[in-house]
Amino acid sequence: MKHIRIHKEGRLILGTLLLVLLLLNLFIYIKFQLIVLAINIVLSALLLFFFAYFFRNPVRKVVIDDPSLVVAPADGTIVVVEPTEENEYFGDKRIQVSIFMNVFNVHANWVPVKGTVLKSIHHSGRHMAAFLPKSSTENERSTVVIETEFKTQILVRQIAGALARRIVTYAHAGKECHINEHIGFIKFGSRVDLYFPMDTEIFVQVGDSTTGNETIIARLNE
Repeated sequence: MKHIRIHKEGRLILGTLLLVLLLLNLFIYIKFQLIVLAINIVLSALLLFFFAYFFRNPVRKVVIDDPSLVVAPADGTIVVVEPTEENEYFGDKRIQVSIFMNVFNVHANWVPVKGTVLKSIHHSGRHMAAFLPKSSTENERSTVVIETEFKTQILVRQIAGALARRIVTYAHAGKECHINEHIGFIKFGSRVDLYFPMDTEIFVQVGDSTTGNETIIARLNE
């Protein structure tokens, strides 16, 4: 079994929730019958389990000898594989691959390819359902552009969903990034888009499931 820990983005939330539930159960113990306390303890345990499950951070290490291979930055389901115009940074046609994360997926995001971060910027926006196509340009999102050692550039876009209210991005311009590192975290349902050069070989199709930092999704033409 793989070692699993709690992601740092969830530790304060879980600690605060645990304290609140302890105080609530203490109050119920003083004021109400034991049956009420028993029910509340069960509900508290279920709530704690859900938050601990959501903020789980599985330790995944992958060894990739071929620097042209791209690993999935997130757990989820492929919802888009198509050529599209990417106008925020490239201003030309790219292959878009989108991974939708539901609330039960791991929400840590990994670096998809070794390289140097050229750009990292956060955009405020709406909170529509992340599986909708226009969420890529209208929702709250964070854009990261990575250049590989062979000067190929890819764009990674973290997109908040209907429930997500906070995107955390660890990448910043000028930083070296590597496979097995986290690029960020999105809280409560979201999506990650990737934009590749048109000559990239794509290994996934719509409907495929991905495992972050494990599933090989593409090969760059380098």
